[in-house]
Amino acid sequence: MANQITKDAAYNTVAPNDFKALIEVERYGDRSSAFDKIISATHDHFWDPLDKKYIDFDDDFDLDKQMILPEDMVPSLQLDYVQENLKEEDKVRFANEIVRWQVSSILHGEQGALSLSASLCHILRDPGAQEYAANQAREEARHVTAFNKYVQARWGTPTPVGQTLGDLLQEMVGAEEVYKKIVGMQMLVEGLAMGAFATFYTKSKDPLLKKLCQLVMTDEAFHHKFGKIWADRTIPKLDESEQHLIEDWAAHCFQTLLFNLVNPEQMQLVYQKYGLDWQKVAEGFLEMFTDETRRERMKESTDIFRVLIKTLLKAGIITDRTKGFYAAYVDMDELKNEGDEMVGDAIAEEGIEYLKTVNFREGGSVLAAE
Repeated sequence: MANQITKDAAYNTVAPNDFKALIEVERYGDRSSAFDKIISATHDHFWDPLDKKYIDFDDDFDLDKQMILPEDMVPSLQLDYVQENLKEEDKVRFANEIVRWQVSSILHGEQGALSLSASLCHILRDPGAQEYAANQAREEARHVTAFNKYVQARWGTPTPVGQTLGDLLQEMVGAEEVYKKIVGMQMLVEGLAMGAFATFYTKSKDPLLKKLCQLVMTDEAFHHKFGKIWADRTIPKLDESEQHLIEDWAAHCFQTLLFNLVNPEQMQLVYQKYGLDWQKVAEGFLEMFTDETRRERMKESTDIFRVLIKTLLKAGIITDRTKGFYAAYVDMDELKNEGDEMVGDAIAEEGIEYLKTVNFREGGSVLAAE
């Protein structure tokens, strides 16, 4: 068995091929109550991407005439090289092709979350933790359906996953260690998703994308909570070597995600489609994205990497040993003094209120993951 760094019985595991361990009589009685609240809240944020009473993918949006995101949210369009070599009549379509790549990456990430959640069902011994993982797998499955339908409605097909993101998802899903799965997916990729969804919800000019992101956020807020429960019960009990293992894994995942998001090498197909040299775009980004410009961009509360750093800091995964790595991008003291509320919580709560009007016409009250 891998080094699971288990500090709480709720996260005890069995080997993925040891099904007999899951049908031992005494195992059924060893159920933690840690996840009961987020499991029982499932019905409060139920939605169905195939039911038009929740979301209708048959609306109109002209990709040739209107950008899904504002021009200043498309970094490539800020480069002189792109401005000089991109035909004016292609600018809107190019900007939307960038969004296609971003949304496709989200779709691939949701598939990763689905497969990872399912893999947790095979190894978590605690019935409550296992039920939570099964519940998340069901919700991630509807996210895959929903983002696939959005891509089909706007472009027909998604773009292939970039190698960097694909390799990281493969590493997370295939990892034997529960801490790698939870830190990598429930905390970092889910945190990344919440930041991305909040940005799309706030900035997008496409009403369909805004609504989709809010609906997905009603689920993701609870998935993020699962990671927080793990951190609260695990991080304070680590010895130094274990703390270093988890810190290093988190930094590895963060750096991979940071340099994947707008890495032109990962997006070669997009640039080739418009006659642009990805290497020249990369050179332009090196000049534009200095540490100082990154710090400025990350001052926005919805900046996805600022969200990730705050998630790790509040969980106790960033210590003096690794603080300098993240300080290149954000003011760590400022983050430390902020409250615990995460970006997207308010948007998710508004979404749940909307779902209440659809699912439960009378009574009831619910808050997003507390």
